[in-house]
Formats: sequence, structure tokens, C-alpha cells
Amino acid sequence: MLNKLFGFNPKETTVKTEIMAGITTFLTMAYILAVNPNILGTTGMDKGALFTTTVLVSAAATMLMGLYAKLPFALAPGMGLNAFFAFSICAIMGYSWQFALTAVFLEGLLFILLTITNLREKIVDVIPTTLKNSISVGIGIYIAFIGLSSAQVIVNHDSTLVKIGDLTQGSALVCVIGLVLSAIMLIKNVKGALLIGIIATTIIGIPFGVTNIDGVMSTPPSIEPIFCKFEWSQIFTGEMFVIVFTLLFVDLFDTIGTIIGVTTRAGMIDEKGKIPHLKQAFMVDAIATTGGALMGTSTVTTYVESASGVEEGGRSGLTAFVCGLCFLSAMFFAPLFLSIPSAATAPVLVLVGVMMMSSVVRIDFRDYTEAIPAFICIVMMPLCYSISDGIVLGMLSYVVLNLLGGNKKKLTVGMYILAAFFLLKFLI
Repeated sequence: MLNKLFGFNPKETTVKTEIMAGITTFLTMAYILAVNPNILGTTGMDKGALFTTTVLVSAAATMLMGLYAKLPFALAPGMGLNAFFAFSICAIMGYSWQFALTAVFLEGLLFILLTITNLREKIVDVIPTTLKNSISVGIGIYIAFIGLSSAQVIVNHDSTLVKIGDLTQGSALVCVIGLVLSAIMLIKNVKGALLIGIIATTIIGIPFGVTNIDGVMSTPPSIEPIFCKFEWSQIFTGEMFVIVFTLLFVDLFDTIGTIIGVTTRAGMIDEKGKIPHLKQAFMVDAIATTGGALMGTSTVTTYVESASGVEEGGRSGLTAFVCGLCFLSAMFFAPLFLSIPSAATAPVLVLVGVMMMSSVVRIDFRDYTEAIPAFICIVMMPLCYSISDGIVLGMLSYVVLNLLGGNKKKLTVGMYILAAFFLLKFLI
């Protein structure tokens, strides 16, 4: 029954491991329940309704990923994409949030079309093996940077952009304690080390004033104020085309990068470089974005924090299903789940980053036509704060260097087409 429902293989994992992995994934990305309403709420959208919608969309999409695609990936409204929604489309360009939701809905429909035609799978196949390994490494550094900055271990600096924070107090100190504690448990091969680390660090944060528990249960608000609120009057304008294209592009390559990176780390890619149930995963992503727009939220995407569950041993859709159930429970236990501070999840993101670095040994650094694009892909993800930008620059450099370096045989027609598409992104 578990195999039929979730692709569960008792030779690879156990039910207990899958449950622990699902809870771990949820805890590392539970911050979206607080962050998404705060970001989208700046547009005038009802924050209470946004919280309920974020829970419902994340739960439904993640459970569908487990049941249909049978992969251990979780989905939620994407960070970066929600900021583009709120601050670029609404704040800077001056459009209403209803207009922005319409753009997200159109993007979702286009994604469904691209998935049905297998175009998204073909794009994955076109990406060279070197870059696939680089994506995993780049994502590792990227999520570690996210964790360290969220816990104020790394802070903003006007001259150098970033610098080390004050490690003697507050979130940074709790993060360091949690990192040491979690690392020791990993070294000692403690089962569920990452999940135990999150819980323990949350408790440690209480006397430091980092963890604030404001209750246990609450009644979820209605989604009526943002449900199916579209604005169709400007769907054929040039501005709408640019907005939909931007959303489509970022979501497409963020999702591709996340799936490649996490499945590479989990050892789920076969000897031909194929990812199991990839088309189904893309379809879930597309349906989630379309349904999310109907429910009243920005683009829904596969979360890189899924790697934390994979590192706990999650290998089947049961991990995703458990994570989805956690999201549903959060609707009624919001105060409790939202009390988990970023200082408690940051150590997990750092340690997962360490684990995802292992793919770097598969890159041939003696061949500069492979090494330079790989390096560009890896470093540009954290430096640009974007998975998609890292993939774009890595792919462009791969094509240009091999073309001008006399290695045309390594390039395929698909690589040229993809590079041309990436150039179009910069032109627009």
C-alpha cells in the first residue's frame, strides 16, 4: 500500500525515517507561514486570509507531490517570487494585487502547457552533467547563506555588503549553540539529529529571549477577502507579458535547480542522468501555482529546504505527505509553530549546505571548459541570491567557453537554444 501510494521502498528507508524527514522539512520551512503574509500584506491584502491561504496551498501542493510525483519535496509560495509580486509589480510598477494575482494565474496555466508538452523535462536533459553537479553545490552554499543571515550570524554592511554579526548574544549566539549541538549529533550518528537540533535550539532560545511562545492554538481566518480576486482588463498589455515572462522564468529555473540539486544529493538520479517522476513533479508545481493564484497567493514553487528532509533519510512521497499534514496542523497551532525562531532552523540549513557540497568532487576542475562554468554557477547562486541566476550564468558561460575554446562537439542544439533563451532574459 505504501509503495503504491508514495513509492515507498523498505530497502531504502523506513516509515519512522520518512515521518522524521517530513517533520524536519516542515520545521525548516515553517517560516513561510509568517513571512509570506507579511510580504504580500504590504500590497493591501488581508494578512489573516494570507496566512490561511499559505497553509492550505502549501499543504495541498506538498501532499499532492507525495501522492502523485512520489518524491520527498515540499512546496509553498516562493521566497523572492512573493517579493517580486509585492515590491516590483505592486509597489514599484503601481499595479493592484488583483492584477498581480492574474499574472500568477496566467503563469500557472503556461506552466501546465509546458509540462504537458514535456518541454520542462527536455530543458533538464539539456543541462550538462557538470552543471547539474554544480547546482547541488551552489544550492548548498545558497541555503547556508540564507540560514546564517536569517540568524544574524551574517549581517548587512554598507561598505562590504556583508560582515559577521555579534556572536555573543541574541539569535547569532543561539544559532552557534544549535549548530554545535546539531553537528555533534550528526557526528555521533544520532537518528533524527536535524529535527532534534531544531527542537533543542528552540528551547535553548527561550532564556535568551529569541524564542517567544504566544500561545498554542488559534482559529484560522477566512480566505474570502483574497479568493479568486482577478483583474482581467490589462491581460493583453506589454507590461503583463513582461511580468508573466519574469515569473515564468524565475519559477522554471528555481524549480529545476532545486529538484536537480536535491535529487543529486539523495542519489535519486539514475546512470543516464534521469530523475524519476520528473514530469509529475513539474505538473504538481504548475497546478500548485495555478491553484495558489485562485486561493490568493503568489507563485508556488518547490522548496530547497526539502533537502533537510532528504538528509534525514526521506526518499519517498511519504516524506512530502507528512510535511503536508504538518502544514494542515499549523492552521490550528499557528502560535506554537510560528514560535520556532530562525536561529533554530539556521543550523539545519548550514549543515544541509555542508552535505550538498559532496557533489563538488564529481566536477573535473582540470578541464577549464568544465571548471569555469561550474564555478560561476556555484558562486553566483549565493552572490546573486538566486538559484535561477546561477543556472543562467553557468549555462551561458558553458556554451560560450566551449564554443570559443574549440569544443563544439560537447554542445548540443538544445544547449544553443537554452543559451539564446537566457540571453533573452537579460535583454527583456
